[in-house]
Amino acid sequence: MQSNVSAHGMAVAPHHLASQSALAVLREGGSAIEAMVAAAATIAVVYPHMNGLGGDGFWLIVPPKGEPIAIDASGAAGSRATLAAYKGLTTIPHRGPRAALTVAGTVSGWDEALKISQGMTGKALPVARLLADAVDYAQNGTPVTASQAHATASKFDELRDVPGFADTWLVDGAPPQAGSRFYQPALASTLRRLAEDGLDSFYRGPLAECLASGMEKLGLPITLADLNAHVARRTAPLKLAHQQGEVWNLAPPTQGLVSLAILGITDRLNMAEADDAGTIHRIVEATKLAFGLRDAHITDPRELKTDVQRLLDPASLQALADRVDDDRAAMWGTGKGPGDTVWMGVMDNSGLAVSFIQSIYHEFGSGVVLPDTGIVWQNRGASFSLDPDHLLALAPGKQPFHTLNPAAARLNDGRVMVYGSMGGDGQPQTQATLFTRYVVQGVPLQESITRPRWLLGRTWGQTSDTLKVEGRFSAQTIARLQALGHDVERFPDFSEAMGHAGAIVRHPNGLFEGAFDPRSNGSAAGY
Repeated sequence: MQSNVSAHGMAVAPHHLASQSALAVLREGGSAIEAMVAAAATIAVVYPHMNGLGGDGFWLIVPPKGEPIAIDASGAAGSRATLAAYKGLTTIPHRGPRAALTVAGTVSGWDEALKISQGMTGKALPVARLLADAVDYAQNGTPVTASQAHATASKFDELRDVPGFADTWLVDGAPPQAGSRFYQPALASTLRRLAEDGLDSFYRGPLAECLASGMEKLGLPITLADLNAHVARRTAPLKLAHQQGEVWNLAPPTQGLVSLAILGITDRLNMAEADDAGTIHRIVEATKLAFGLRDAHITDPRELKTDVQRLLDPASLQALADRVDDDRAAMWGTGKGPGDTVWMGVMDNSGLAVSFIQSIYHEFGSGVVLPDTGIVWQNRGASFSLDPDHLLALAPGKQPFHTLNPAAARLNDGRVMVYGSMGGDGQPQTQATLFTRYVVQGVPLQESITRPRWLLGRTWGQTSDTLKVEGRFSAQTIARLQALGHDVERFPDFSEAMGHAGAIVRHPNGLFEGAFDPRSNGSAAGY
């Protein structure tokens, strides 16, 4: 299992065409940020059940020197998304117009990131160049992946009657077959409009008016004024001081705290010596404690009651590490459920590194496709509560809780790493596993991703909160976990439920190393 190695630049994505779009931009002298915008546009077309223009995005940009920059490109609840509007319901629906209740922020993140790129490099490729591959794939068709075919078939019954779904995602009324050619002409037209009018036209301009008109027609609680009011925000990332170096992740409303807390707790539990069962047990127990922090604190950043960075102080992390029982699994509550997302990484030869996530929440988001746009709108707002006293209570203009969290690290030995995964509750667990294997236990990068993984909680339509493990773990490892009190559920040898992970490392000698997930349709591409 060999990682891809290169000297000039590298991209990793869970769909190989997105990696290639990024690589082409790098070859033309574009920055890692510009390459990521190209990858983000392409993957919105070729992996449409996982992400899209109707979703949110988060960026972690690590310059060659100095502090990283984070971008929160997530949208808030629409002005008509009031508790009164959902009266009579106990929960927000996950599908349909009432699920499509937050502004889609990812395109604003592309725009903001490109401003940062131009500020760093003093030059810019045209937006039309960055979106060219995406336009071509939408107009002329791409092969349907097994992942898209399966997602469409498995969600067929719950989505086929949602406005716009059948016309966009079905072929002659049925889910598309894997390997068939799939066209998205309306999305191609939308991407062309963005290329001609600029990315900001998604929120302010004729395209925004078209989106708002469709929202009004279908009864979404989002208005043109809500689109007009949206801007991506540059934020300071959270930081963990780890024995191996500095690790960064995104601040609320994301669960970046969880990813860093797991690493901070396990940093105090001698992971270097742990076998498979010990590694799983300690990371799972740290995950339970980190989820406790998440559920107690994380909400819209304007409503935080705690300085979340302080939860990562050494004393706070040590207190949590002291609660891990090496001989017994702790009881825990329930997870936050699924999250269909893409994580991608790009590094260029200047040393600029980007860790990026883009998501529509569930497969196909709300299922609602806005008329004449080809854009399926996210259902991230379904994570709000209709209990007015809840930390995540729905309110117009409020940001919902996000599972999304791209990660990066500068290690003491001079390596720089960007890494991440999709998969709701699984994201922070997979990040911790990858970091622990590669950085702490010395496992090669590609093998760290390929080796069997696990997931505590729910993802991808799972309803149980068991400890799910891939079938390649040994019988002894499974028996040991059961003896520790874990409710173990066996999964296939390579299960997409474990998420699509990826990583790029820049070594001190300037070489890049990239690794992708064999559970995805991805690749690590360099030159």
